[in-house]
This record gives sequence, structure tokens and C-alpha cells, in this order.
Amino acid sequence: MAGQSYTAAQAAAASGAIIDVADVGLTLTSRAGPVEILRGVSLRIAAGESVAVVGPSGSGKTSLLMILAGLERASRGRVEVVGEDFSKMSEDALAEARGRDIGIVFQSFHLVPTMTALENVALPLEFAGRRDALGVARKLLGEVGLKDRTEHFPAELSGGEQQRVALARAVSGQPRLLLADEPTGNLDGRTGAQVIELLFDLHKRHGSTLVLITHDDGLAARCDRTVRMADGRIISDEAQAIRTAEPRTAAQ
Repeated sequence: MAGQSYTAAQAAAASGAIIDVADVGLTLTSRAGPVEILRGVSLRIAAGESVAVVGPSGSGKTSLLMILAGLERASRGRVEVVGEDFSKMSEDALAEARGRDIGIVFQSFHLVPTMTALENVALPLEFAGRRDALGVARKLLGEVGLKDRTEHFPAELSGGEQQRVALARAVSGQPRLLLADEPTGNLDGRTGAQVIELLFDLHKRHGSTLVLITHDDGLAARCDRTVRMADGRIISDEAQAIRTAEPRTAAQ
């Protein structure tokens, strides 16, 4: 419109894209010289989608997630997440965006050992100034099946219970984007399956976009799309090809 100027991030947000990255590269330094981790990655994810990112160890999938979370700076390319241009934001602004719009679940639970389950879940809410932080945290712990474990410290919880606390904490602020990096990697098969069911349930219940890093093709098949990476590049985006074909079929 005349007289109005829109950033690329605003345009992406208006079109429903919660992630819009293009030609993203990441180069890190080492004793042997520069190491290219990501090589021209482009990815667009719409709000509400669930997307699995799979690939062998060293393919760059976790590095991509760290960039999407604003925890790592891309060396080049465009990084627009939750309507913000991450490449132009300060560390404080990135932290604010994470607290407001992004929930993260790691393979290692990253709970504060000196805090109870209740306090761990309430912590980001208290940082956000929520007066009802403890009440919300208690409700979320009930949703993940831990209403009787609220006063236990992480060392008093099983691995599966700790990951449930981490999940509750990740969705406590009702984030628009939920990032999960191998969330069952430190769990046995049965416990991992329970955590995955809970993860997908929370994704649907809270209406968040889910990006799931996994090595499990069966788990990836449960997502709307499967993005495959190798050698720092995206080599396929399976659901994108399917969705592109559907409108042509319907029109015929």
C-alpha cells in the first residue's frame, strides 16, 4: 500500500509463515581452520505445522534448531522467526523473543537442580512477570501427569519425569513455536514413547508450531512434513512436494 513500508519478516508473518529462512550458512572456527556447518539452508514453515528434521549425526540439524531458537547466530543468510528478523536483533531482544514466543525442549533436560518441579516450570513465567506463575505451573504439571510430584527436585525424579517437567516448562508461556531436539534421546523406549505422545498432545492442545529434531523415521512420519538434511544442506522436503501436487490434481 502507498505510504506503508513492510519488512520481510512482517510479510512472512502476514502470510502465515512462522519460520522463513533463506540461504542460511553457519561457519565455525576450529584449530584446523573454519568449519562449514550449514551450507545455504532455506526453509519455510507455516504456523501450526509439525515438521520433523532428520539426518545423520553431523548433518547440521541441531545447529539449524539453535539458529531458529536465536541461540546461535547465522554466519550469512536470512533468519526470520516468529515475525522477527533474528539477524538484526541484540542478545537481549533475542532472549525476549524466546521468552515470549518460543519453547525449547532439549535431549538433556536442563532443569535447575536446586528448584522443585513446580519452581522449574514457574521460572519463565516469573521472569515474564506473571503473578499467577505458580498456579499455571501447577496446572501444567497436572496436564503432564505430575500433579503429585510438584515439590520434588530433579534428582528425585526419573528421566521421563524430568522430561515431562521440561515439556511443561517449554509450553508454560503458550509459545507460538515449540522446538524439540531429540527429546527422547536419554530415555528408554517405553518412557520415550510416552514423552512423544505427550509432546504431540501439547503441540495440538496449545496450537503451537512444532519443529522436531529426530533420527527416528517412524517418529518423523507422524509430523506434517519431513525435512531431511545431509552435510549441512536440506536434501528433501517430502510433504512440500505432496502439497504442491494436490491442487493440480483437484483442478484436473
